[in-house]
Amino acid sequence: MAKLPPKSRKTKTSTREELLNMDKNDLIDKILQIEAHNAQLKNIISKNGSGESKYETEDKKRKFDFTKCHFRRVLLRIIYFGWDYQGLAVQEDSTQTIEHHLFHALIKSCLIEKRETSQYHRCGRTDKGVSAFGQVISISLRSKHPPDQQHLPASISSEMQYCKILNRLLPKEIRAVAWMPIPDDKPEYSARFECTKRQYKYYFPRSSLNIDAMRIACGHLVGSHDFRHLCKMDVGNGVTEFTREIFKAEVLSVDGENEEPTAMFYLLVEGNAFLWHQIRCIMGVLLLVGRGDESPDVVKELLDVEKVARKPQYNMALDLPLNLFHASYDLENIQKWVFERDELKTVIAQLQNEWTMHSIKSTMVKESIRELEKEYSKLSASETGAVNEESDRVIEYTKCLLQGIQPRVYTPLLKRETCSSLEERIEYYRKKRKLDGPIEEN
Repeated sequence: MAKLPPKSRKTKTSTREELLNMDKNDLIDKILQIEAHNAQLKNIISKNGSGESKYETEDKKRKFDFTKCHFRRVLLRIIYFGWDYQGLAVQEDSTQTIEHHLFHALIKSCLIEKRETSQYHRCGRTDKGVSAFGQVISISLRSKHPPDQQHLPASISSEMQYCKILNRLLPKEIRAVAWMPIPDDKPEYSARFECTKRQYKYYFPRSSLNIDAMRIACGHLVGSHDFRHLCKMDVGNGVTEFTREIFKAEVLSVDGENEEPTAMFYLLVEGNAFLWHQIRCIMGVLLLVGRGDESPDVVKELLDVEKVARKPQYNMALDLPLNLFHASYDLENIQKWVFERDELKTVIAQLQNEWTMHSIKSTMVKESIRELEKEYSKLSASETGAVNEESDRVIEYTKCLLQGIQPRVYTPLLKRETCSSLEERIEYYRKKRKLDGPIEEN
């Protein structure tokens, strides 16, 4: 029972005329007394709840009974823009992760009871700042239908609207877009282990890059290679094998080839599994090739681990432009992704609004660049007595994509200081007794 405020002496309600005739100091004292009394009442109310009835409070505390529920194994396709997040995986010291928000929505909507019993697997673990258009998870979600009816087409069309339910609880940067039923005869089907192909895209402007040279360099990546010099070696987590197969590596235009520095391109890399920071390390080297600092053959030399025994020290590319774009599954040959038309329409509209805001910002910056370029051209002409627009232009659009400090005098990759060799790292962690740790997830 809520405590009542301490009894106070009854005071006569003042009339307007009495208040107008009161001394200023007496009036101020009265106002302060009333404010103090109101503050006291607010504190009592906040300590004793919002005034809900006993039945309302008990109803809120009543747990959802999952023992009476049916569950269905599904693949769930998630898109997210990870620019402002600390990565996909849950972290002990941060709530700003994709999985934190995803499981908050899953649990709050009662689609699962808890993560530990949901049979959850993710296609790939994206790092801080990285986005995904094609992230896929496998999970057991609450279903309207008993297991013996879940294979029927009618049970799919009348199933709970998983995407709509989740999107009402997720931040706007994270959207569920489709789900796919996993057949009864594949109860252990995993979004991680059953993925046959992962495709990443890394976006960048043309700037002054030599796109043709970058494309030649990409050709050396295709096939099965030891990528220890084109990744961050995670020996501390038990990763000692760095051979991976790349199915495809191309530099493509987003909206058609043109020579403008602001024309957007992307690196497309496709493979079955990837190493830690592999795409960003590859892109870091490709940017050096595009700038003319390195020959396209440097990629081939870095892949020859017998000739180049140690990884040269270099900066990998920025995280923001990287996108886990697509994941492929054999299950797609027998099942279809379930898109909910109305919810898909809502997601498209939301993304269009996001595009509008970002595009407006981009256009405003671009217009500012154009105006300042005119002034820069005038200054250059006054100093030289001639106008040479191409040679005088400032074209540094991709400089920000390489992390770290960039020296004024460039040192070729193969002449730089090197990192510890794989063998030295293995020996170091063996002494530290860390090699018994888990193998890195790919």
